[in-house]
Amino acid sequence: MLKEIHGVADDPPARRRWFHDEYFDLFVWQTGDQVTLFQLCYGVDSSDRALVWDKRRGFFHDGPPAPDEVVARFDDAATALPEDIRAEIREKIHEFAGRRIAVTSRRRQFRRAAWQR
Repeated sequence: MLKEIHGVADDPPARRRWFHDEYFDLFVWQTGDQVTLFQLCYGVDSSDRALVWDKRRGFFHDGPPAPDEVVARFDDAATALPEDIRAEIREKIHEFAGRRIAVTSRRRQFRRAAWQR
């Protein structure tokens, strides 16, 4: 179950939030109540793969292709997320899963920013 890590510096004008469990790291940028960017890092050490959605640029995926069970596993882990975040990100993840073929991978390994380590 994803739990919020507090004390993450904001990225003005967006509020930046971090949610973590043993399989996922979810980084969310919000402007007001709207999610403008998220990075869903996943895998055994949450650094192998990342699904990224940006309001301006859309989806991209870093790392090897996402296994099908990631969507179901996220649905289970997301139950503790705030409702507005859970609904919006869940919708985007399901959208990605339905059109995964059209999304290209950028790199073999996801590179985190220094503050995400």
